[in-house]
Amino acid sequence: MHPVIHTLTVGAMATNCYVLSDPQSHEGIIVDPGEDAEYIADTLMQRSIRPTMIIATHGHFDHILAAFFLQHTFGIPCLIDPEDNFLVRRMVESAKHFLGLRAFDPPPTVTPLPDTVAVGGETIRIHKVPGHTPGSVCLEVAPSTLIVGDTIFEGGNVGRTDHSYGSREDLARSIGRILSFPDHMALLPGHGEATTVGSEHRFHVQ
Repeated sequence: MHPVIHTLTVGAMATNCYVLSDPQSHEGIIVDPGEDAEYIADTLMQRSIRPTMIIATHGHFDHILAAFFLQHTFGIPCLIDPEDNFLVRRMVESAKHFLGLRAFDPPPTVTPLPDTVAVGGETIRIHKVPGHTPGSVCLEVAPSTLIVGDTIFEGGNVGRTDHSYGSREDLARSIGRILSFPDHMALLPGHGEATTVGSEHRFHVQ
């Protein structure tokens, strides 16, 4: 049975946090817990979801601010591509720069993200999609959905590459990889509305 995907929009930057849950075992995966840690935790408990891990699609602070709290509340690992570990280390500094001088939890302790993870009996494939950040990934959930982080957005928009570690060329290749999936594939971005591969084809020259 394919995982159920719950969307929680969290934090000052309206990050889409996705919770993948197995209807039979009630195991779950938290993807991109951007902020509002207690809200995320309460939602999990209300829906009887038992999280087994946190996955970050990339290391920007607005995708991991709640990870420390959730990691310690549930005793679970936080997985990320090691190429983005430097961004995790900068989390508090970056959050203060963009969100103002208020208290933040420290960064989570992170573990390297493997090529596949499992929720219940379902395997989720991890695809590397560098460009927005060096360690950006997307998650292939069942045969019909990709969680794409900040690589591609609805309406032809794409992740920014103007940071020193960004790469427009890598991003273009990563978008090409995402758009090579079938047109029916849903794309769930890190911010904003969901879209599909077919809908985005018209905005991107292949």
